[in-house]
Amino acid sequence: MAATRLPGTPRLLRALNDRAALELLLSKGPLTRAQLGEMTGLSKVTASQLVERLEERGLVRRVGEQAGGRGPNAQLYAVAPGSAHVIGVEVLPDRVVAACADITGEIVGRSERTTHDSDDPVRAVHGAVLQAATEAGTNLDSIRRVVLGTPGLVDPKTSEVSFAFDLPRWHRGLLAELRKDLSTPVVFGNDVNLAAIAEQHTGAARGVDDFVLMWVGRGVGLAMVLGGRLHQGSTGAAGEIGYLPVAGVEVPHHVSQRGVKGAYQTLVASDAAKAIGRQYGFEGEESADVVRAAVAAGEAGAPVLDELARRLALGVAATCVVLDPPLVVLAGEVSQAGGVALAERVEAEVASISLVTPKVVISEVAAEPVLHGALLTALDAVRDEVFGSTTA
Repeated sequence: MAATRLPGTPRLLRALNDRAALELLLSKGPLTRAQLGEMTGLSKVTASQLVERLEERGLVRRVGEQAGGRGPNAQLYAVAPGSAHVIGVEVLPDRVVAACADITGEIVGRSERTTHDSDDPVRAVHGAVLQAATEAGTNLDSIRRVVLGTPGLVDPKTSEVSFAFDLPRWHRGLLAELRKDLSTPVVFGNDVNLAAIAEQHTGAARGVDDFVLMWVGRGVGLAMVLGGRLHQGSTGAAGEIGYLPVAGVEVPHHVSQRGVKGAYQTLVASDAAKAIGRQYGFEGEESADVVRAAVAAGEAGAPVLDELARRLALGVAATCVVLDPPLVVLAGEVSQAGGVALAERVEAEVASISLVTPKVVISEVAAEPVLHGALLTALDAVRDEVFGSTTA
């Protein structure tokens, strides 16, 4: 009986080899054909054919020569930056910030537009995206994906925003409007979840498979990464810790109605740190200002940090006794202002009131983590699309 032949096997192997080579060029490049062959385990002939194939498709380009050895210098190759572009967008109550990155991840365009002069979210996003693409020297036709970071619930199945506490103009159906307007794939992502993705790639959670990130600033939110993957829940509500019922705080009902704050949110978010600071003589325009002043004051500011840490620990402990992660990352402007002094207090308090003892640290992604998480999410999807179709 003749052996069964597996159709498409050579093509599949070529695709796998191409993907491996492109990933190496992104992480290790520029590289020569010989270096690519050594790192992928391919013969010189196969590696040369691979490079020629990728060069013909516009995915790699020659960027120089490597001197040394006998004979002519070897050509160096790198991923062609312009083979695809993505845009990440952070949506804030008063403005929209957009950044355009090429397929290597380098940010090549940026824009920031106020939303005060428009009631139309599609117009605001369109303007920011178009300006970022223009500054990158490209146009909307080359944008393969747009990922928008937004507060509130994002349905993981549909990517629709189902509830946004302080963005009243964001609604179901907006995603379809944006996709039609921009004529490109558009995806919404919860802002705190995107911050966790940035932390996982470039911050304090690098190499950690299980961790939680708590965002404390104007609002409070939580992101959970389990087994290296973001956990969003069935409706996208996983991590909406602001609605956690806590003892000693009135538990509101009908929280899905706009303007109703959750119990834990009133305890730690928004102006909570300002109220704590006033009790001990610390004032500031923003909560983060009060926390910074308390840290700078040393012993005089310790009671402010102690009380804030006690409140934060309630949410951290409630999460960690269920998930038992080894690491908790505190992010957001209030957390950044508190720094190590706040993180150490939260860690000690969690260990005191629960059976878990996670390490608590401050985020290492200090600049625009939501925006960078949006870009990373977009790049991950587009690289799969572009690198996965090299043999078409």
